[in-house]
Amino acid sequence: MKFNRRIAVLSLCAALLPAASFAQTKIKLVLNWKYQGPQAWFFVAQDKGYFKAEGLDVEIDQGEGSSAPIAKVASGAYDAGFGDINALIDFAAKRPTEAPVGVYMLYNTPPFTIAVKKDSPIRTPKDFEGKTIGGPANDGALKLFPAFAKAAKLDASKIAISNMAPNLREQMLIRGQVDGVFGYINTIYFSAKLVGLDPAKDLRFINYGDFGLDLYSNTILFSRNFVRDNPKAVQGFLKALNRAIVDTVATPELAMDSLMKREPLLKREVEKERLIATLKEEMSHPEIAKIGLGDVDSVRLKRSIGVVVEANQLARTPLPEEVFNRSFLPARAERPSKL
Repeated sequence: MKFNRRIAVLSLCAALLPAASFAQTKIKLVLNWKYQGPQAWFFVAQDKGYFKAEGLDVEIDQGEGSSAPIAKVASGAYDAGFGDINALIDFAAKRPTEAPVGVYMLYNTPPFTIAVKKDSPIRTPKDFEGKTIGGPANDGALKLFPAFAKAAKLDASKIAISNMAPNLREQMLIRGQVDGVFGYINTIYFSAKLVGLDPAKDLRFINYGDFGLDLYSNTILFSRNFVRDNPKAVQGFLKALNRAIVDTVATPELAMDSLMKREPLLKREVEKERLIATLKEEMSHPEIAKIGLGDVDSVRLKRSIGVVVEANQLARTPLPEEVFNRSFLPARAERPSKL
């Protein structure tokens, strides 16, 4: 009898424990880049148990450029990624049944730029004609160069493109091996700091957004199969990530603690600066006051799709709902209106 009562008590306790204690849905996530300040909220969500509370076991891998996660998620190598929605638009136009789908927009202000040396004679896009611009093969700004060339009315056929390893970008520019480099403005700005440059004095930036390319950029994206088979896991992931972003905004030092656990050799203060600059310059589009961080303006997204389709001469124009699904977002009241 005592044995039976003990079994009954244990069974009752098990029934009262959260489901997350027993079943964890695995999510393999690939980032846009190496571990840096702007990736800290993913680690906050891990360290504070937010993913686990949603019944998730999330594995996070470093990335190699903002366009790379699209193909990696589409292939099934990863369930989710953090990548450029413009590369996703291109992929969806060509292979709609395989394309991942964006579910939470983080970089709502265009970060795309071409950096040149401060003493360079290049001051306008037209000045790039006859010159060489370099960038990592999977860089989002490089992938969008056809759209920039069209918007800025320059002849892209007169410009040489050179690929380089990401860690050589700033050095090759300063050494004069290329005339300009593609990238995200905060990536270049703070990477320049890490190699001993003063970007405010040594570099000048020609930004895509200044030429009418009001494009979205990096979004959380999931494979279509995962969304279909695990809708609650997608919703839980976004709930956990959103909580971590709120925490990061409130306490950047907490976020830095989580980041430094993964990469102890990083320069903490530089990465904190990079994080804050990303929040202010790449995630603070005025529209979030109305729709909240994570969502997109459908009219703006449709316009962006048109820009990418026209610039890349794509045969098919994806619908906004093909590339972004807002149905998994946390409630509007839970998402930041200001960063």
